[in-house]
Amino acid sequence: MKKIISLLWLWVMALPIMAQFQEPVKFTVVQNKLSDSEFEIVFTGDIDPGWHVYSTDIPEGGPTPATINFDEQKGVEPVGSLTARGDVHKAFDELFSMEVTYMEGKAVFVQKMRITEKTYSVKGYLNYGACNDQNCMPPTNVEFSFAGEGKPQAAAKAATEKKKEVAATEQDAGKSAGTATALAETEPATAVAADSAATDSVVAAAPADNKAAVGATDYWAPVIDELAAFGEAASNAAQQAWWKIFLLGFLGGLVALLTPCVWPIIPMTVSFFLKRSGDKRKGIRDAATYGVSIVVIYVLLGLVITAIFGASALNALSTNAIFNIFFCLLLLVFAASFFGAFEITLPSSWSNAVDSKAESTTGLLSIFLMAFTLALVSFSCTGPIIGFLLVEVSTSGSILAPTIGMLGFAIALALPFTLFAMFPAWLKTMPKSGNWMNCVKVTLGFLELAFALKFLSVADLAYGWHILDREAFLSLWIVIFALLGAYLIGWLRFPHDEDEYDESGNVIVNHRTSVTRFFMALVSFAFAIYMVPGLWGAPLKAISAFSPPMNTQDFNLYDNEVRAKFNDFDAGMAYAKQQGKPVMIDFTGYGCVNCRKMELAVWSDQKVADIMQDDYVLITLYVDEKAKLPEPVKVVENGQERTLRTVGDKWSYLQRSKFGANAQPFYVLLDNEGKPLNKSYSYDEDINKYVEFLQTGLKNYKNR
Repeated sequence: MKKIISLLWLWVMALPIMAQFQEPVKFTVVQNKLSDSEFEIVFTGDIDPGWHVYSTDIPEGGPTPATINFDEQKGVEPVGSLTARGDVHKAFDELFSMEVTYMEGKAVFVQKMRITEKTYSVKGYLNYGACNDQNCMPPTNVEFSFAGEGKPQAAAKAATEKKKEVAATEQDAGKSAGTATALAETEPATAVAADSAATDSVVAAAPADNKAAVGATDYWAPVIDELAAFGEAASNAAQQAWWKIFLLGFLGGLVALLTPCVWPIIPMTVSFFLKRSGDKRKGIRDAATYGVSIVVIYVLLGLVITAIFGASALNALSTNAIFNIFFCLLLLVFAASFFGAFEITLPSSWSNAVDSKAESTTGLLSIFLMAFTLALVSFSCTGPIIGFLLVEVSTSGSILAPTIGMLGFAIALALPFTLFAMFPAWLKTMPKSGNWMNCVKVTLGFLELAFALKFLSVADLAYGWHILDREAFLSLWIVIFALLGAYLIGWLRFPHDEDEYDESGNVIVNHRTSVTRFFMALVSFAFAIYMVPGLWGAPLKAISAFSPPMNTQDFNLYDNEVRAKFNDFDAGMAYAKQQGKPVMIDFTGYGCVNCRKMELAVWSDQKVADIMQDDYVLITLYVDEKAKLPEPVKVVENGQERTLRTVGDKWSYLQRSKFGANAQPFYVLLDNEGKPLNKSYSYDEDINKYVEFLQTGLKNYKNR
């Protein structure tokens, strides 16, 4: 029994470490004969939900495209280039400010080959990149090797030789560019470049042994068990995002309760149920059923949205320029409605028909139809809130986002009907309807106007209009929240704001501001002032997820970037041992969106920057670095032989073999011997947690 308990405990401890190692795409490779002289190499990948694989036509400077690379070609030659087949999506990527193409669910890449000799053999690999909304995989290789016999196709020999010459020229040019890039990336010191060269020599010299093949020291020894001892926990970003979506929906439901379309209905509806039954217990049960019916109606709405758009469309919405323009216009319409320009209402015949149907039926169906009537009657107030909620959660990329958001909204909306039915005495304590409800609507109008600019910013980046660069965006937000403060304090009024009268019936011009509105105005004015330094380049971490990227800023006085001292693991570790400092390893990628978010939102904090620059030796390793190793290196991993061809392959292998993880961003603290000082850290923009992560590592280093 003790042995079983021990095994179970070890299994539970290992789960978080295993959870960090992800394999969201599984490729199979087959040879498809087209004729006696031609065949296709077909790569078919099954992609996990929420992930996508980039296609072949990615512009320079973007994420990792799919490419085919040949190690051996005997008796065959490629016809054309690698092509993507199937459902290829195109969307605008905010980080790279460009349109990218990708596939979800299933990825298919095909390379056509021509047989030039009776017997042939071809060997190589497909290199591809995959991402989800939280992290990216390092560039991954899919090996292939085929041999066979065929009938050589008649072709002009001169043309074939010409193609080979062109290919050789392009390959040489690529190598030169890769070498130049590698030298530029390893700029920190001449010693770094020398150490990198020495390490790479070791890589080529001893391919038989994994450790000897990729690293010359014990720094490469696995430390997965040591990380587990620190209580290593895998990031559960998807669940965190779902909880945020639920809370956003719940908050939206609470706000909807305070509108003139819903608040006055609560006491009337509860009283109706209590009087109709004559039995208080039955009245409570009916009111609870009414609340559950509200939840069911709005959850069904979320399911319908998911069914209409589907997984692919929801993931595309977050970066698609046309959809973002539509959402911007939609939110502008909602804002105008809340400002009193007009009311968004459904045809009265709909609510009348449902209401009459509810009266003619009995039992649960009548209660459900009454709840449906509430949804229709209150649409003029709840519609803009639901619209904003669906826009926001749909563009989060999560397939279940609309359903989860509507669940939170419906629970908040249905909760008071059930509670007031259970405790009828509470109805007497409810605030009376009044002008404060209109204040809630106008405040929501300002917020929807602000968020409309967020979606317009994405479209602006997509088309290169440059009409909403960071300064313009911040200027508009400053004005919007300053005007909101002016409205709350009473300096600005809209046509549908009710006048207040004194005892003689005269309109009160200088009416008094309530304490609640005063504090809300104070917050709005303070937020507007907070954004002012952003006009000169301050990072404004509180709104970094909404504002345009810093590279659109024309005038920037801010200069507080944390830069890595080394881009080579062994060289950085040797330097740290010489200086007697601990090490921070930053596994990142050029195409890693959340890596950039962490650098902007967390690394820019002065306390974080000081600790990283003064107390640690920072080593940044790009797992998608394309610079070639002197020679391909074969390693055995999980019983399978893999080939490392680029510097990025090398660092990706280091992350997998030493730390048991392969997603970025991934931060780990080490001592001079390569042993961990704390559990690892992934994507979490909580600065206090990050500071604690760094300080705990320093404390453990000093104790050793």
